[in-house]
Amino acid sequence: MNNNIDIVNNPVLSIKDLSIAYNKADKYAVKDINVTIKKNAITAIMGPSGCGKSTLLRAINRMHELYPDIKTVGDIYLNEENIMKMSTIHLRRNIGMVFQRPNPFPTMSIYDNVLAGYKLNGIRLKKTERDDIVERSLSNVALWDEVKDALHKKGTFLSGGQQQRLCIARSLAFQPEVILLDEPTSALDPIATSKIEDLLVELKKNYTIVMVTHNMAQAARISEYSMFMYLGDLVEYGKTKMMFTNPRVRKTEEYLTGKFG
Repeated sequence: MNNNIDIVNNPVLSIKDLSIAYNKADKYAVKDINVTIKKNAITAIMGPSGCGKSTLLRAINRMHELYPDIKTVGDIYLNEENIMKMSTIHLRRNIGMVFQRPNPFPTMSIYDNVLAGYKLNGIRLKKTERDDIVERSLSNVALWDEVKDALHKKGTFLSGGQQQRLCIARSLAFQPEVILLDEPTSALDPIATSKIEDLLVELKKNYTIVMVTHNMAQAARISEYSMFMYLGDLVEYGKTKMMFTNPRVRKTEEYLTGKFG
């Protein structure tokens, strides 16, 4: 076992011997990752561009299967159930994904955006059920009061920060256990970024959050655990406070102090 990797007891996610290669080549973008993720906590994945952060994140809800040339080996467990053996519909109800740029469906209203996952999966709901899901999901991201009188307008009229909160609401509509976020604030201004950070801290009471971020200050502010990746390897993983104050590996220290990356 790598002494630079902490083990979390009773993890919600366990990643075992995970490697990912593009174009089915032998050159792996992510190499032999073994890590456990704590329930109801924010875990940040940090590292320089091209180190495999987003590749690792997307593997957790099997997005790579959309691209036939990507080769994935290893296993990922959600509460001890192997996600590689789940139906993708079941998996993506339990593990939601939010991307770097806010991406509400442009032809859909705010109301329909929240319910998009149900529609795409052919799940029919009564109007009262739909209304409840929309109000609950928008309330969970502190957006309900801002948009409740404009639910049938297109989501694209919202500000960038509001659009990103709408996308988070869309991922919460199924009440997943885990939310994956790929640099969710990199396209936002500082005020909108602060609102998203406050939101994530609130959401971890009910959800497990795994977040890729280039912003080391953001990781230090809101995450309990951090991973540091470099050239596809998981160099160090542990409590964020400890990593920032007393990193175990020189490469981690060099990255956190701006000596490379």
